[in-house]
Amino acid sequence: MGLDFILNELKALEDRALMREYKTIESAQGPYVQINGKSYLSFCSNNYLGLADHPKIKQAAIAAINQYGWGACASRLVAGNMLLHEELEKKIAEFKGTEAALLFPTGYMTNVGAICALAGREDIVIGDKLNHASIIDGCRQSGAIFRVYPHNDVSQLESLLLRSSTYRRRLVVTDSVFSMDGDTAPLPEIVEIAQKYDAIIMVDDAHATGVFGQHGEGMIGHCGLEGKIDIIMGSLSKAVGSIGGFIAGSRHLVNFLKNKARPFIYTTSLPPAACAASLAGLALIQEDTSLIYKLWENIRYLKSQLSEFISNISAESPIIPIIIGSAEDALNLATRLYENGILIPAIRPPTVPLGTSRLRISLMATHSKEDIDKLTTTLKPQMAQKVKLSVKSVVAKDFKEGYAQTDVG
Repeated sequence: MGLDFILNELKALEDRALMREYKTIESAQGPYVQINGKSYLSFCSNNYLGLADHPKIKQAAIAAINQYGWGACASRLVAGNMLLHEELEKKIAEFKGTEAALLFPTGYMTNVGAICALAGREDIVIGDKLNHASIIDGCRQSGAIFRVYPHNDVSQLESLLLRSSTYRRRLVVTDSVFSMDGDTAPLPEIVEIAQKYDAIIMVDDAHATGVFGQHGEGMIGHCGLEGKIDIIMGSLSKAVGSIGGFIAGSRHLVNFLKNKARPFIYTTSLPPAACAASLAGLALIQEDTSLIYKLWENIRYLKSQLSEFISNISAESPIIPIIIGSAEDALNLATRLYENGILIPAIRPPTVPLGTSRLRISLMATHSKEDIDKLTTTLKPQMAQKVKLSVKSVVAKDFKEGYAQTDVG
């Protein structure tokens, strides 16, 4: 038999409009990208502040390459711990208002590594139904009992905590901004309930870092919850415009993860130039809050434009999903937009549940009003056949247990 089953699996994906193919970008990430020599208006990048191609970030990376070379060529605990890693961790801790921070090569590895280090067979992990795939995978791989509550349903979270008193540790984990729906978690209520039951609180702040808070510090600062979150996870590959993930928290937490988080221990550390780029990105976010203000101006403007032909628009973050329904319909709509010079890939199962395939619009501060107008004027006639289409029309109870959020379509 060998690998013959692969052909059948691929055919099944094609038949259900679930086959994935990527576009090859030939330019820097920005409001416009080059594909096959043609310019496309991009509304699908997590480059929220437009920093990925910022001159200061590029200059910082080039200077670091000239001084340190490119690769670190070892794990941090062997010979891969370089000066820029420690400088970046110090900067992240300052940015997030914690004692310390620990870098991981990717956000996915951060969540899996932290959760698996913190929870085991004597423990229970409780998470939101729409948590990112990296959280879900970490919970499953940890060996702990894993329970989910309906999306943002704090009463069900409390019910699960009430029934979990026999476990050694109780870990509550949630995204602050949910990557496929763009809505936000009720963090103050979650913190209050978790503290009531003496549970550990972990927040994935990846999509809020650089977007929320007076200086882009994220959702914890935005909600006034400094010092009340045990474990803050974040990403450097979105608004910061670089690559990597991190945990911010107490010094004891960081020392624990250095010795217990397998993805940290057994992986070559980030290239020093990536650390330099992140340092420059964080500095830009703190120094130039106009980028954040411009992003939120764009969010409000797009919401007002979409509201003219789509009902119940929810715009709590730069991520604005338009739920289409079937995978085939979503793919066809994405194709029509692409033919008109707009790049928004269709998000389909298993990224989202059956019947909820969508376009996931992702805004950047560097989008102009003219860019947004082009999107809405192109999208409006395509949506005319959808009567009163409602964004975020799917409720949490419709989601199956096996559903796993991801950042890919």
